[in-house]
Amino acid sequence: MIIVNVKENESIEKALKRFKKKFDKTGAVRELRARQHFVKPSVKNREQVIKAAYKQRLQTEASK
Repeated sequence: MIIVNVKENESIEKALKRFKKKFDKTGAVRELRARQHFVKPSVKNREQVIKAAYKQRLQTEASK
């Protein structure tokens, strides 16, 4: 459970902003979206390899 203590003379907007930041760090929304449909392990591995190759290509182009 996320707890955000509102300090004295603190606006609700600032407290809400801190709450949103804490909530994003938990990764709950990302996990929910990932669990909406099953992805086979082989597909996950393939996506990781493609992503790594893309990053490697960007890094080599930036170093030229």
